Amino acid sequence: MEKIRKFLKIYGQVQGVGFRYRANYAADSLGVTGWVRNEWDGTVEMEVQGTESQINQLLTLINKGTYVNIEEIKSRQLPVEENESGFHVR
Repeated sequence: MEKIRKFLKIYGQVQGVGFRYRANYAADSLGVTGWVRNEWDGTVEMEVQGTESQINQLLTLINKGTYVNIEEIKSRQLPVEENESGFHVR
């Protein structure tokens, strides 16, 4: 399957609930690369790279977590970063 990269802005109950560390754990287990960070407006931003299926699984795993409640995701596709390794919490 083809690798893609997406920028995601995630709205809902996503800060102060372990979202970034759950994302890091899920990304590592799925082989997804990229990063995640909290934003000043209460949202979380992520850049994720993997297959469409891996990215969808990542979001499902994060949203299954206690206290996390994703209400909306805005996304746009980005160019793939060929030499990226790992997933990082910023």
